Amino acid sequence: MTFGARLRAAMDARGPFCPGIDPHASLLHAWGLEDTPAGLERFALTAVEALAPVAAVVKPQSAFFERHGSRGVAVLEQVVATAREAGALVLLDVKRGDIGSTAEAYADAYLDPASPLAADAMTASPFLGLGSLAPLVDAARRHDAGLFVLALTSNPGAEQVQRARTSGQTVAGEVLAALTALNAGAQPLGSFGAVVGATIGSADEDLAINGPLLAPGVGAQGGTTEDVRRIFGASLGNVLPSSSREVLSAGPDPVALRDAVQRANAELAGLVAR
Repeated sequence: MTFGARLRAAMDARGPFCPGIDPHASLLHAWGLEDTPAGLERFALTAVEALAPVAAVVKPQSAFFERHGSRGVAVLEQVVATAREAGALVLLDVKRGDIGSTAEAYADAYLDPASPLAADAMTASPFLGLGSLAPLVDAARRHDAGLFVLALTSNPGAEQVQRARTSGQTVAGEVLAALTALNAGAQPLGSFGAVVGATIGSADEDLAINGPLLAPGVGAQGGTTEDVRRIFGASLGNVLPSSSREVLSAGPDPVALRDAVQRANAELAGLVAR
């Protein structure tokens, strides 16, 4: 099955909410853990063991593991394996973007099943040019994996690049158009998604890309389910609203963590049904 088909089935079965696993130092301390590789392991495995059985997709943020060196990356490998064993898809948030053989190496690291870090999908940056994504696109097709490309993010300064116009179209519009082309004819859902922040205000672009739409920023960053409804409109059924701090602050109690995901999914189900 393609990633898009697997994702569609998972979202239909478990709901669209995508919890992030972001081991911020502040969250480790809030859980009574030290900001060390041992604390990271305790935090990350507690989170994934609680969240993966009830979420369609979990999204570990690689940077918070990498900052602990090789021991942190080893924990990330455990997180990926544990999530899959629990039936969740893994979207690895790495936001890689490079050219040529380096891009191919990133694709091998994160999308090739032979790699211990291989996930179901990864995030990528297109801002070295859309052509720079070709090795990642090829690897995603070859391995039935997914790719989520930054399009409209809500960080300060993003508009300088993403809303800039080139040949009569914004850079974000070009990214979304390229994803639409990659997903053409895919059923029931394409495997090439866009990252569109839940706090961007308005999209002003065509988000009907026939692929998934990752919407980070729900919860602690200020995005609401009503923002998601307003921004994504007719494409709402393909949206993966995502939050990390809002969910992880419910820990370390596994029941509270699971409940946070299930509440979010219930709220989103009501939104789609309206």
